[in-house]
Amino acid sequence: MALSDFGNVTTMKREDPLPKAKPFEIPKRVVWDVWKRVAANKGAPGVDKTSIEAYQSRLGDNLHTLWNRMSSGSYYPRPVRQVLIPKGDGDFRPLGIPTVADRTAQMVVKMILEPRFERVFYPASYGYRPKRSAKQAVAQARRNCWHYDWVIDLDIRAFFDTIDHELMMRAVEKHVPEKWIRLYIQRWLESEVVLADGTIETRNCGTPQGGVISPLLANLYLHYAFDHWMQRNHPSIPFEQYADDVLCHCRSQKEAVTLLEVLRGRL
Repeated sequence: MALSDFGNVTTMKREDPLPKAKPFEIPKRVVWDVWKRVAANKGAPGVDKTSIEAYQSRLGDNLHTLWNRMSSGSYYPRPVRQVLIPKGDGDFRPLGIPTVADRTAQMVVKMILEPRFERVFYPASYGYRPKRSAKQAVAQARRNCWHYDWVIDLDIRAFFDTIDHELMMRAVEKHVPEKWIRLYIQRWLESEVVLADGTIETRNCGTPQGGVISPLLANLYLHYAFDHWMQRNHPSIPFEQYADDVLCHCRSQKEAVTLLEVLRGRL
């Protein structure tokens, strides 16, 4: 299939009215290019049980419908299907699986925002970023440990599940002038979750792990909640941040204990 097959092509008679302009300008080329990434990533079906292969069987119609809804402001995501992944300590990590259509919509926004956010994020942030990895974070931690004797090993409990929506949207609005992107991010944050037993759960906080857009939003939230705050208030204390896992390097036990208490209050 080619971009020219995206949607149905019809001829208009001279007396036919011109089509109304869409409220939001989203090029079809962007949706098409993004779809190729979503298809390559594979992934399980969402609540509609539509697989990548099933979506692709009617790709022209499906992509045209998605583009039309996103461009007109009438796009609303389906609920997220929750699956529980064992963590190895007897506990489970909840993952939220959007539908294929919603993954495509989220990828459209991610491709637009990721380069913009990359210019803002600090070098000490390593999680879910292009050309960055956990191995790089470990290597930097090793280098810092040669110069600092005390370390705070910090894990933010249930971070993805407890992100404050109001604070999240304040960070988004600071960097996102596009009304349609802000609109759809708000709708993704508020999407309902379908639990394994079929129960539908509403959300007033958090962004579910498993969504295409969630890691990018989480990084933006942490940029202001932690990274930028540390640079402003404790510029002499180096750290490595990988999503909700952080190491802070301190010169003394007293400095480490003091910072830990301040961080508990901050977070």
